Amino acid sequence: MDVLNLIGGRWVEGDGEEFADTNPARPGEVVARGRFAAAAEVERAVAAARAAAPGWAATPHHARAAVLVAAADLVDAAADEWGAELAREEGKTLPEAVAEVRGSARILRYYAGEADRESGEIFASPRPGENVLVVRKPIGVAGLITPFNFPIAIPAWKIAPALSYGNTVVWKPSSLVPLLAYRLARALTSAGLPDGVLNLVYGEAEAGSAIVDHPGVDAISFTGSTAVGRAVIARCGELGKPVQTEMGGKNASVVLADADLDHAAEQVCLGAFRSTGQKCTATSRLIVAAPVADELLARVAERAARLVVGDPLSPGVEMGPLVSSAARDRVTSGVARAVDEGAKPLAGASPYDGEGWFVPPTVLDLPGTGVDFWRTELFGPVVGVVRASGTEEALGLANLSDHGLSAAIFTRDLGVALQAVERLDVGVLHINSESAGTFPYVPFGGVKQSGFGPKEQGRAAREFFTHTMTVYLGAPA
Repeated sequence: MDVLNLIGGRWVEGDGEEFADTNPARPGEVVARGRFAAAAEVERAVAAARAAAPGWAATPHHARAAVLVAAADLVDAAADEWGAELAREEGKTLPEAVAEVRGSARILRYYAGEADRESGEIFASPRPGENVLVVRKPIGVAGLITPFNFPIAIPAWKIAPALSYGNTVVWKPSSLVPLLAYRLARALTSAGLPDGVLNLVYGEAEAGSAIVDHPGVDAISFTGSTAVGRAVIARCGELGKPVQTEMGGKNASVVLADADLDHAAEQVCLGAFRSTGQKCTATSRLIVAAPVADELLARVAERAARLVVGDPLSPGVEMGPLVSSAARDRVTSGVARAVDEGAKPLAGASPYDGEGWFVPPTVLDLPGTGVDFWRTELFGPVVGVVRASGTEEALGLANLSDHGLSAAIFTRDLGVALQAVERLDVGVLHINSESAGTFPYVPFGGVKQSGFGPKEQGRAAREFFTHTMTVYLGAPA
């Protein structure tokens, strides 16, 4: 299928290089083709967003919401078809892919609902006949840069609040997943979005840099690697431009001696291996209380070994391929490096032969926290294990990371759970459930090198996509 850029309400081929979107399970199969936007087209996209901004901001919030609801209906109606396309271009299993598409519709509806919620505050004034209003206004043109791993959900949770709060958008998705980007943009335009309000440009790093640097773009929201995110933060700092980043994770799951080990093992495996570990919230570090370590690890290794790996469109498959050959090579070399540094494979570790970018679900018994694996995010289905003498050491090990996106703790002790809430330095904490997963109505984001700027999702998104104006409203003399 051919995909097109969207600029100023027109679907255009693009004047940049040709690209092909291939199936990571069968790399010889092309899912979609297109052409990148050239520099002049990025320029036109920003100009279109700027021209459309005043009219969209002046559109009543309920009218903007109606577009989001109509788009959500279109997304829901196509969930099975688009889910299959998502599985073909990104590699997650069909049930996960369909769930992601349906989840994106829920995100659109949630932000449509913002039209029915309070949009400001009123304060008393010490001066007679005066009130103080705090109102919210759109930031203007939002530049959105999204990754491959959730090709419709992450764009939805950036685009939906941006549009709901009255902003216009220039959006660059990952070039690895252009088809679902095209589908989402088509749904929004078919739902009645005015020309220029949403602009979609395909491109590589140069296009992202052009959006970040452009003086016509008022703010940047980025999801991707920590290295690129830090560069975006630095550049936006130079430009004095608001920035929101959601970056990498090296997420820990802590299993204490009193935990339900069957439940913990299942949840750890879901967190580590679902979506082929290509989640910023995936479990990649496992910290186990020493008295139950052997028992838990036997369960985790057994579950990993019998995980059904294969074509994500096939019934019964539990894990698909990584998204690209580069991703497979990065994960494979990372596992080999860990083994060279003394890690003992409990499951997986040996690369697969044959077609596709598959790697085995892997469990590594680490010699300690000094190995590179403890620090480096591989972004694949690999979890490394260390043992802890007790709760105090386990929580300390969980915090022993430059990242702070998510964590999980498994315990029956409410007091220990509350201690984890107090001690762990993360943006998302799961108690007795896997480290991955989020709902659209609550804040999402990390601390330390996992995130910068206001959080995403829920009403927290309003802190980024709007600014406040304080109005001193006095009666005329």
